[in-house]
Amino acid sequence: MEIQYVIINFLLVVAIVVIAGRKTIKSIFTKRLNRINDEFKEIEQIEKTELPEFKNFEPEAKTEQLSDDIKKAELEAQSKIKRIEAAAKRECYEIHKESVEKAGVEILETIKKNVCELFSQEPYLSALRAHEAEMIDNILKEVKLTPGDLTYLKHHDVLYVTLSSAHKLSEEIVKKVDSFTTEMLNEVNGKTSLWVLEDPSLIGGVKLRIGDTVYDCTVSEDFYRYEKSLRRVHIPFEIGEDEILKEFTHKAETFKPKIHIYQLGRVMTVSDGICWMDGLADIMYGEVIEFDCGERGMVLDIQHNRIGCVVFGEYENIESGSRVRRIGRIATVPVGDELLGRVVDSVGNPIDGEGYINTDERRPIEFKAPAILDRESVSEPLHTGIKAVDALVPIGKGQRELIIGDRQTGKSAVAIDAIINQKGKDTICIYVAIGQKESTISEIRETLEKYDALKYTVIVAASASGSAATQYIAPFSATAMGEYFMYNGKDVLIVYDDLSKHAVAYRELSLLLHRPSGREAYPGDIFYLHSRLLERSAKLSEKMGGGSMTALPIIETQAGDISAYIPTNVISITDGQIFLDGELYNEGQRPAINVGLSVSRVGGSAQTKLMKQVSANLRTKLAQYRELIGFVQFGAEVDAETAKTIETGKRLTEGLKQARYKPLDDKYQALLLLAISEGYSDDVSIESMAMFEEELYKFFDAQHSDIMSILEKGDKLSKETLDEIKKAMIEFKKKVK
Repeated sequence: MEIQYVIINFLLVVAIVVIAGRKTIKSIFTKRLNRINDEFKEIEQIEKTELPEFKNFEPEAKTEQLSDDIKKAELEAQSKIKRIEAAAKRECYEIHKESVEKAGVEILETIKKNVCELFSQEPYLSALRAHEAEMIDNILKEVKLTPGDLTYLKHHDVLYVTLSSAHKLSEEIVKKVDSFTTEMLNEVNGKTSLWVLEDPSLIGGVKLRIGDTVYDCTVSEDFYRYEKSLRRVHIPFEIGEDEILKEFTHKAETFKPKIHIYQLGRVMTVSDGICWMDGLADIMYGEVIEFDCGERGMVLDIQHNRIGCVVFGEYENIESGSRVRRIGRIATVPVGDELLGRVVDSVGNPIDGEGYINTDERRPIEFKAPAILDRESVSEPLHTGIKAVDALVPIGKGQRELIIGDRQTGKSAVAIDAIINQKGKDTICIYVAIGQKESTISEIRETLEKYDALKYTVIVAASASGSAATQYIAPFSATAMGEYFMYNGKDVLIVYDDLSKHAVAYRELSLLLHRPSGREAYPGDIFYLHSRLLERSAKLSEKMGGGSMTALPIIETQAGDISAYIPTNVISITDGQIFLDGELYNEGQRPAINVGLSVSRVGGSAQTKLMKQVSANLRTKLAQYRELIGFVQFGAEVDAETAKTIETGKRLTEGLKQARYKPLDDKYQALLLLAISEGYSDDVSIESMAMFEEELYKFFDAQHSDIMSILEKGDKLSKETLDEIKKAMIEFKKKVK
């Protein structure tokens, strides 16, 4: 009954918050619509008024604009209501999450108690004990010495064997096990030491441990595996206690021995998220292990006498001397379309309050990069919608373009705008937040949701409050999620924000694992760490499906020092960098891209023919402007030609400014660059460049849709088309003056 009350309370709170949210939003936008309607009535009284460098269009144009504002307000209101409903649902989930989990634990404890009572009664007890001889026979058929056992016998004469059961076993069974293990070890010149134990917690069945390997035929192991599956699907919401008990009763009636084989080790010490263990001689690097308390970890260090692993959860729950179990697989994460629109942690567990992610497909977090023959050269542009990027440092699908700069220079803004611009372009986006504040991650999620970009985006969050282990594996997990889509023929854009914090997290882990440190205390394999991560992004050949994964790693510099250790490492790995200058940022240039230090090694191959044509001499003009402006600021006299170059550079710089969350299509970018480079903005003041740009787009959309259709194709412009554009520009200049 308690879980039912929890669910009812949860639904009531959701309803209350949603209703309150709807009323609030309706009130806000009703006032806004009324204000717009009042302006609409007064529009007939308004005469034409001059703006700097421009005259307004006819009143009818303003009327149309107001109508658009009304529609925009209505859409914005509906979007805001949806966001508030989703936020209310998440908030209610978080409020009741602890109660629900507690109720789930109580249900499972009750079930376990009932199972114990069930198998301690007749006829289930006798039926279970009748299978003990059969269980032993089946186990002995599976028993074999592992490489770890053979290695142990080289240094020790005796291999310990433990036979456990819930009830006392017959002497015949004990002798059979003893003779079998003795004969098996004699073949390798070893001895055996058999221990026979009674353990009521096993409930029923038998368990044989040889060295580190366990052959388990007990009811408790069945229940352990069943309990894990229940926790994974949040069973308290979907199935009742009686139904689960009924299922176990059916299992008891039709019980057949089933062997579970796994390996056990022992915790030696644990501190600062690092656990040292012994045993598990056959374990591999990168494999997942599970502790008695339920926490998991990943093996990162294997020595001759101990194994080091990082703990994903709360390491305070792990005790020295406790058992640790080998899961039997390397670290993997869930993948699939079900992840789109979700926020997950470093191991793929949902943390957005939207419920369980229902996918059975998984991929290893570490995977080999595509071979050279499986790749194609980058030839298709990935449009970011940012004028300064698409024109100056173009990014192609399958490219790795570094975004580098000091703190608070707009690095994340460039990446988020690129994600927003992928709307409708059939590109999957993955944003990896490494070492960021949880409030920042939440803000990014809300921004993507606001601009309808969350539905094709996965956010992998490893916040600053998390452990170094979670921050370390986050980019690898996100890359595995992206590879699923890439190898299925889709295009992926992945943002690593940022790899500086990732390097710091890996340095912390390495020092705790007692690895020797190198330059700036980073381990010697720090370059290999980022290279094996970024090399997984590529443009696949048609034979491999033709998918691609474009990487935008972010690196934070100190005082603009791009020659530091980590920046130079990542610069040498990537196919170019976008350098964001702090001085330009402080001057008001957004985005603050330093043209001189930014480069794309793919170049024009990542641009459409149209953009390549209109931006051919753009970098040269900006470089000349930046050089000449240095002389002018000292009062040097310049000739008319130089002055014209400076004025054009000023307008070009101003034209490349762009507000956040407002990506532009290539056709508009090309149109603006043509207008500035051909001198049609020379008589426009710097302050009016933003208005010039806005009116230019409106004019061509309304009056010359045929030209915009040509520009949209992205093909190189013919002389005739250029002449038409110039005529339209002259017409535009006459209309707005």
